[in-house]
Amino acid sequence: MSNAPAQPRPLPWIVAGDLNGFFGLVVDNLSILGFIAAALVGIFQFPAEVVFGRMFPGTALGVLVGNLVYTVMARRLALRSGRDDVTAMPLGLDAPTSIGMALLVLGPAYAGFTGQGMATDAAAMATWQLGMASLVVMGVLKLVLSFAGDWVTRVLPRAALLGSIGGAALALLGFLPLIETLRNPVVGIATLGLLLYVLVGKGRLPWRVPGVFAAFVAGTALYYGLGLAGLGLPGFELPPLQPLAFVLPLPNAGFIAGLPYTVPYLPLLLPFGLLMVVGGINVAESARAAGDDYRTRDVLLAEAVSTLVAGFCGGVAQTTPYIGQPAYKHMGARHGYTLLTGLFIGLGGVFGYVSMLVQWLPVAVLAPIIVYVGLDITLQAFHESPRRHAPAVALAFLPAIAYLLVIKLGNPAWIPTATFAALYEGGDGHGLADLAAIVTLGNGFIITAMLWGTALVALVEQQPRRAAAVLLLAALLTLVGVVHSVDPRGGIYLPWSLQGVRATIAWQFAAAYAVLALLLGLLSLQAPRPAQAPGAH
Repeated sequence: MSNAPAQPRPLPWIVAGDLNGFFGLVVDNLSILGFIAAALVGIFQFPAEVVFGRMFPGTALGVLVGNLVYTVMARRLALRSGRDDVTAMPLGLDAPTSIGMALLVLGPAYAGFTGQGMATDAAAMATWQLGMASLVVMGVLKLVLSFAGDWVTRVLPRAALLGSIGGAALALLGFLPLIETLRNPVVGIATLGLLLYVLVGKGRLPWRVPGVFAAFVAGTALYYGLGLAGLGLPGFELPPLQPLAFVLPLPNAGFIAGLPYTVPYLPLLLPFGLLMVVGGINVAESARAAGDDYRTRDVLLAEAVSTLVAGFCGGVAQTTPYIGQPAYKHMGARHGYTLLTGLFIGLGGVFGYVSMLVQWLPVAVLAPIIVYVGLDITLQAFHESPRRHAPAVALAFLPAIAYLLVIKLGNPAWIPTATFAALYEGGDGHGLADLAAIVTLGNGFIITAMLWGTALVALVEQQPRRAAAVLLLAALLTLVGVVHSVDPRGGIYLPWSLQGVRATIAWQFAAAYAVLALLLGLLSLQAPRPAQAPGAH
């Protein structure tokens, strides 16, 4: 009988749960690419061939590079720890900043170039170069700030980290996609219901079909089946077929030509990059809470590198680690799903099938998958924080609700720009205008939520001086627009450059934090509360 130690089982590259994770992560990325195309082509009449032939290949390459790095990180962690349940960090295109790039940077820039008399093709190329340069600027910022990630996780309590991201998940990944789900009720509710049956109710499907894939196929079949039968919503039509085209995204110097164009947009681009650093810290903490201990610096460096690669090669939307790592773990995904997703999206950008799929995937089928991820992240914020810190988690949700309103109310199709400005500047003699308060709370919402959560945790732990220090930091950040920016677009500024109502708002918010910090500092001078005797009530 041999006494040789048993050889460890080889670690598989792909397991059954990776198929669920693959479909979920691919759909996330395709839905964001679909929005970019719809916004630029549909709203701003941007040339479709530039979006699909120049912007998408480089953007998809960034997704490929980032997911390959995260695959390697997960496999190394699994081999090092001897565990077979390690789940890779999901990486894809960031929804809020991709929306912001399309609606606040690329679209308006193209309109401005054509308004200056540029030909359509020249304006489109200049806009593409601006997008590339914007990604390089944000990537460099993320690269520099990535080395501060571990320090931040030591300073900030888990309730602040997870609460800030949980609020974003509930408002942006839960509510907004839910509205898109309900715009086509039969398809959307059927798809969402199947997802909840499989992923929340742990229901079984015949022949062990992956749940996300089954919901995806069923919803798509319903959409096109009802539409072709004349039973769908009015206005149904088949999308035009986007021809396949081979485009190899190689590094080019276009971003250098685009750098001068970025200067007016720096107040938007720098906060976009900073938001991704904070988000990366949060998702690393989220993964750690779910049992996978990735080093925050490594997570941030991979994100920065993939963004830079995309920018150098023609991409216009920055990559980010997604906040749904625990949701993918619950799906049974390990590290094969990021490998498959990276290859599918990256090669799809090269061969053109991503552009074709973007036009054929119904939004009512894409949205429910994002809703589920949002719900799972929201729950984790409460489950993984100490119970006594639950009020801080809940408080951290509120700024995200304001940002949700900013996204909707800032749509010129809802409120004309002139009307929006008048509502923002106005008031009723009893305080700031409602719209001004909503916009000011929503701008910089993730950092605001982290500051609020950190301050409240300090109060729960009987540390009023620590809370006062956090509030003083909030006052300083308010004055430069990192939080509570009075620029409706969320830009940063120097406080003495503000005038009129905007100056009043900025100084009022900063003073509010300073006054509360002073009050808490005075209260901390009281004699310590005597310890309660055991058994006393």
